[in-house]
Amino acid sequence: MSKIIYIADDTTEIRVAVKAFLEKEGYLVTDFETGDALYETFQAAPSDFVILDVMMPGSNGFVILKKIRKNSTVPVIMLTARDSDLDYATGLDLGSDDYFTKPFSPMELVMRVKAIFRRQDYEREKNDSESAE
Repeated sequence: MSKIIYIADDTTEIRVAVKAFLEKEGYLVTDFETGDALYETFQAAPSDFVILDVMMPGSNGFVILKKIRKNSTVPVIMLTARDSDLDYATGLDLGSDDYFTKPFSPMELVMRVKAIFRRQDYEREKNDSESAE
């Protein structure tokens, strides 16, 4: 079964590029112009992965990340045009798994997504084999 990824970014070009690269790898991708729209959908139908822009209309990515973390450990990568250590630290402190500064390589983002999924699969297999013993 294909993994489901939600991406929220107010820049159409970024959403389209990231979605195309992820879909090429076989992921099912839904994109949103705002974090609020992503969160509303996530509450009804959680995804396997979330990619959030920090600065968007409505609630910013940090607010959406906090809301997601109240009920979910889904992997989250933050995207931002702001390249400050404070933003980086805030994203990681709130529970993001990684942080990309714009401009970024969509291929590099895809590779990070795949790496996080691989780690999850490895942990799941490890736990399954330990519980079977």
